Amino acid sequence: MGLSIILVTVGVLLKGKMHPIIAMTLFPIAGALITGFGIGEIADFYGEGLERVMGVVVMFIFAIIYFGILSDVGLFDPVITALIRATRGNVMLVTLGTAAIAIVAHLDGSGSTTFLLTIPALLPLYEAMRMSRYVLLTLVALSASVMNMIPWGGPVGRAASVIDATPNEIWRHLLPAQGFAIVMVFLVAAGFGFAERRRLAKLDAHSLDDAHTPVDVHTIADDFRTSQAADRAKYNLTPRTGTWVTVVNTAITLALIGVLVSGVSSPAPAFLVGTALLLAVNFPTLDDQNDVLRRHAPTALSMAGVILAAAMFLGVLDGTGMLEQIALSLIAILPASVGAYLHVIVGLLGVPLDLATSTDAYYFSVLPIVQETSAAFGTSSMGAATAMIVGNVIGTFVSPFSPALWLGLGLAGANMGKYIRVAFPICWGFSIVLVLGAFATGMLA
Repeated sequence: MGLSIILVTVGVLLKGKMHPIIAMTLFPIAGALITGFGIGEIADFYGEGLERVMGVVVMFIFAIIYFGILSDVGLFDPVITALIRATRGNVMLVTLGTAAIAIVAHLDGSGSTTFLLTIPALLPLYEAMRMSRYVLLTLVALSASVMNMIPWGGPVGRAASVIDATPNEIWRHLLPAQGFAIVMVFLVAAGFGFAERRRLAKLDAHSLDDAHTPVDVHTIADDFRTSQAADRAKYNLTPRTGTWVTVVNTAITLALIGVLVSGVSSPAPAFLVGTALLLAVNFPTLDDQNDVLRRHAPTALSMAGVILAAAMFLGVLDGTGMLEQIALSLIAILPASVGAYLHVIVGLLGVPLDLATSTDAYYFSVLPIVQETSAAFGTSSMGAATAMIVGNVIGTFVSPFSPALWLGLGLAGANMGKYIRVAFPICWGFSIVLVLGAFATGMLA
């Protein structure tokens, strides 16, 4: 019955026929009822699952609102425009700058926001320099995927609700891998820059027109800031302005990141306090504060709702003993030499699995089985989760199941098939290097 619940849930999520909240709530309940468990017992299972995810839910709600406020007041706009100007129209600097801009843009953990900030800003620069839009998309997707290891990102939050650890604990464990991955992103960006420079040199050698219009990066940067200001003007918000506000916003953000890295506080209260401070500092009137909360509430509650539904899914599978039985069955047929490395094997296949499963299906269905099975061979929950996060997170924005990717493709005017042909081998190779590196350094033990 446990396998049936998982397979049906995964199948429905893959086909996109049902919202995750419906699938992860109703199918486990139906399975529990069929196997003889009563309503009271199912309610208890949900309560146990809820205890595991409540901290994650609170963190998601206030993290999304927090970074939404920073976007509303344009805190990152000067950084992005400065990086655009710093490229000076040099192909190598453009690809390196693209990676840097995407890393900064994805600090909020939202793929949609990242594509909305980066693609419209950089596409004119790429077109003016005759560079491939697929290079732009791949670099933004790769950079955002690496930054998705942050505790308020989707993968870490989902994994935390499964292995009974806080997102902050998982992030601190992942920090060495994330630091190495960021370095690798810039190496990939440099490789793209070299390849694009050679391609453009060959193009020029066969071109009858030797004169090309110089690229004005200052105009492109100014256009980006103007478009961002116009977007914010639609919401009729009147935030405080001035250097002191920017300094305070920056100080609050750096302090928050410091708290998260140090582990002084769990993420949920840290983001709650940070959100309250940003609201008080940036919006003097109650009406503006209410407007900001109303505007970001749909995104925050949508993610929170999925995690709350996952509490039912995980609570039933765990409380009824279904997960344990699935793991025991796997252990019975796996040779010891393979079972001890099951989490590593699944991690190495993380990017291809992301093309075949949704993020919810991967973390809420596959991870619990791998965790339970690996535990029998002496692997810690953190080691199993790390292997699956590091292996899978790089493919976050390669999968057709990512709504944010479709947004990015639309903004860039690109084709999904061609994009996957360019991005998939790079992202999978990137992922394999990360998983093997994490395994060699003992992070997956």
